[in-house]
Amino acid sequence: MEAYLDNSATTRCSERAAAKMVELLTLEYGNPSSLHMKGVDAEKAMNEARKQIAKTLKCQEKEVVFTSGGTESNNLAIIGSAMANQRAGKHIITTGIEHASVANPMAFLEENGFEVTYLSVDSDGIISLEELEQAIRPDTILVSLMQVNNEIGAIEPIEEAGKIIKSKNPGTLFHVDAIQSYGKMIVIPKKANIDLLSVSGHKIHGPKGSGFLYIKDKTKIKPILFGGGQQKGMRSGTENVPAIAGLGVAAEEIYTDSEAKIAHLYALRDHFIQEVTRIDGVSVNGKITHENAPHIVSVSIQGVRAEVMLHTLEDRGIYVSAGSACSSNKPSVSKTLKGIGLKENLLDSTVRFSFSVHTTMEEIDYALSVMRETIPMLQKYTRH
Repeated sequence: MEAYLDNSATTRCSERAAAKMVELLTLEYGNPSSLHMKGVDAEKAMNEARKQIAKTLKCQEKEVVFTSGGTESNNLAIIGSAMANQRAGKHIITTGIEHASVANPMAFLEENGFEVTYLSVDSDGIISLEELEQAIRPDTILVSLMQVNNEIGAIEPIEEAGKIIKSKNPGTLFHVDAIQSYGKMIVIPKKANIDLLSVSGHKIHGPKGSGFLYIKDKTKIKPILFGGGQQKGMRSGTENVPAIAGLGVAAEEIYTDSEAKIAHLYALRDHFIQEVTRIDGVSVNGKITHENAPHIVSVSIQGVRAEVMLHTLEDRGIYVSAGSACSSNKPSVSKTLKGIGLKENLLDSTVRFSFSVHTTMEEIDYALSVMRETIPMLQKYTRH
């Protein structure tokens, strides 16, 4: 049997999304900037995707800018808004547990004269709203927060944060990295005072290399790619129409019967947590209640290195991540796990399980049975 439990790293592309992409690659393959019918048809496919996405966010179609994925969306949001608003100030606020595609643009801005305040998190990975409020200054131009942490599934209080930001300094832009939350919860930018919101296609059964940035109408932001002026000059380069069309289909699909899908994820998560914590030396990081994201479980295994656990499971056809997939091939201590104050001896003994709407209870039970069998054995060979 096989159990793919690494859906926060990437998801299987949906059949409808893949079929749509093949159609756009082989039949409607025109350049959307061309004036002939092939170009017009390609542009129609792009507009349809924009409409599908706007519907899920309850926003205007013109507020959706297509990108190559989450990393580009985050870079455009952070660097683009910093460059456009630096006359108003050079102070930015984020957290100490952001994904590298936020943390690294922040480091780049610090090297270029911006000041970044990093908020701390509690043992569940949640920021303090009081600390956020105190950090906002007259020269704060941007606050960037992830909605769901990619390693432990902590959900940040985005709506409350949005209210605080706008009441303390209405000119401060609010960017939300929704790469792990979009498709797993309802995200309405207007409701949460969000100006910029990043999404990646391959986390929601769309294709890799697809994503978008929601930019609230009239938000001051500069492009970071220059060229032919596509997408109203905000993101030059011939649009990847097949990926964009696939992304539109995936967005529409993931938000169809979304309540049932989310309930399914929580049922898997609840069962997995209940059973996995019965194994000696196994603990779960972050909240085990439904206040956490429905699709991520971070598990620390006393006396077993994450890499050993990962390959033991892989040998039995079970696929998981050691921490976050984007950094798991470069051994480094997780900022998230350090940020929540995880004990030193568990930092390299933590594995992430992440589910999708296609994950079955049978797959979960199979993974649990393999863990029950192998963990006690692996713990015997622990380093002393």
